[in-house]
Amino acid sequence: MLLLAPMKKLCLMVLASLTPVLPAKAMDNALRAGLMKLDPETRLEQRCDAEVLDRISHDDRNYKADRVVAYAFATPQMSADAIKSSGAAFRSKGQWYRLKFKCQTAPDHMQVLQFRYKIGDEIPESDWAKYNLYD
Repeated sequence: MLLLAPMKKLCLMVLASLTPVLPAKAMDNALRAGLMKLDPETRLEQRCDAEVLDRISHDDRNYKADRVVAYAFATPQMSADAIKSSGAAFRSKGQWYRLKFKCQTAPDHMQVLQFRYKIGDEIPESDWAKYNLYD
């Protein structure tokens, strides 16, 4: 997986820091505007990451997902419009969990067309550094 250029990282960090304080419609507009500034491959990754967080938090109130790492345990398989990650992880309420997901988007990578996921076991804190997971 390619590392994000410093400017892209900065843009994504700014978006992430603004998102919780904005109303839903404004957040959608801010996310859309930020995603449109990214190259297509990075946009695909970030759009699918956002979908992971939204779906997990919406589908199960026991989780409040706030971070996802698609490549924690294995490199995701990517195609032009899809990502399949069998070795992902997500953070909820300060704890990391294993995750598998498949995300397919429209060609512009702005609309998710198909999405599936499965939450796995909790990851012990003693393993976080080994997999570049952070508190």
